[in-house]
This record gives sequence, structure tokens and C-alpha cells, in this order.
Amino acid sequence: MDSFSSCPDMLTGKQKRFLRALATNIDPIVQVGKQGLTENVMFSLNEALEARELVKIKVLKNCMEETKDVAEEITEKSAANLVQVVGRNIVLYRPNKDNPQITLPK
Repeated sequence: MDSFSSCPDMLTGKQKRFLRALATNIDPIVQVGKQGLTENVMFSLNEALEARELVKIKVLKNCMEETKDVAEEITEKSAANLVQVVGRNIVLYRPNKDNPQITLPK
């Protein structure tokens, strides 16, 4: 996870709106359960961010941590931008440096 330790660029309000609109049509790919943020969850998340750039995460009801706390921890560990937290869903964005798939508005 050391390769993801760089601080992400901040997204503008317009860019977040654009990403939120894209995220409405995707299903959660990663789930955080009772054990919280394990190495396997972070590995899956990083793989998903590399492949898709925009990822929705579901925090299950049996997770002992609050969704906002999980979102903060994931954002720090994955060097991704937090797009939004709604209920138990978290949306993250991290552009692929080699092959960007999503073009953000300026």
C-alpha cells in the first residue's frame, strides 16, 4: 500500500457532481463487514480503483465502525478522493495514472 501513499488532488464541486451522477448507475463492488478494513478489503479496493477509477463501497450493518469513519480511513489508505457518503454507501474516485478512463470536467 506504500505506492498509494501520495495525497490525492482535491476535486471541485463540479467534478464531484459529475462523479456522483456516474456513480448512481454502479453497484457496490467492495463490502466492509464485521472485521472492518482488512488487508483483503484494501487489496480488493485498490484492484477495483485501478480497473474502474470510480468505486462504490457498501458498509454492512454488522460493521462495528461508523460509515464516515470507514470512509476517512479508506480515503487515507487508498489515496483516493472521497466523492460522497450516503447511508452505508461510499463512493471513491482515483484516476488511473497509466490509462485514465474517466475525463473530469474542468
